Amino acid sequence: MERTNVTSARAVVLVHGALTDASIWHQVARRLQSSGHPIAAPALPMRSLEQDVAYLVGYLERIEGPVVLAGHSWAGAVISHPDIAATGRVSALVYVAAFQPDSGESAGELNAKYPGTLLLPENLDVFPNPLGGADLTLKPERFAEAYAADLSPEDAAVLAASQRPIEPAALGEAFTGRPAWRAIRSWAVVSTEDRSLPPEILRFMAARAGSRIVEVDSSHAVPLSQPDVVARVIQEAAAGTAEP
Repeated sequence: MERTNVTSARAVVLVHGALTDASIWHQVARRLQSSGHPIAAPALPMRSLEQDVAYLVGYLERIEGPVVLAGHSWAGAVISHPDIAATGRVSALVYVAAFQPDSGESAGELNAKYPGTLLLPENLDVFPNPLGGADLTLKPERFAEAYAADLSPEDAAVLAASQRPIEPAALGEAFTGRPAWRAIRSWAVVSTEDRSLPPEILRFMAARAGSRIVEVDSSHAVPLSQPDVVARVIQEAAAGTAEP
């Protein structure tokens, strides 16, 4: 991968989605760092959309200069929030097999718009959270098929065992106002073998947002299974919004 000038490369913030944590970005982060991009990969609370947005807004205050903001899966809803655009810090949005909701929509509603998802009640576990609320995860025996079918069985098993749960009520939580992708240039990676967010809904959301679309033969775990593609799209977004 071509090396970028370290002093001029734009910072990239990589935001994980539900059922995984920041480790989903490790391979992408390694490639971006080797190209000179400063990288940050925060861990979201995953208790509500509003809390995740508030956390990310505060996190962005730690980063110097404009940033490229990449979100995987659920994080697409987070980075789409009007409060993200209001920071004035984000130069580009990259949706990696991610939600791109419009005002009034929820992640759960969008994922039910087209058939094909395996994130169905029979494949999910919901347990009480010891600190309040509930934790939603995929049943470990269904994780590989639903989320990571193109990873090795060993890698999929590790992901299944280390899931970061989400509060199920968050999936029904909609935001109001003008979504960030209406104000900020965006790119979208569509995973064509996705069984969590089916490609039809990914294409619909990306086309509606006017995102630059890149399709890749991948499961939902595309940051791990296709890190070269994901890193290239993020680099394109960084270059496309760089100051002259």
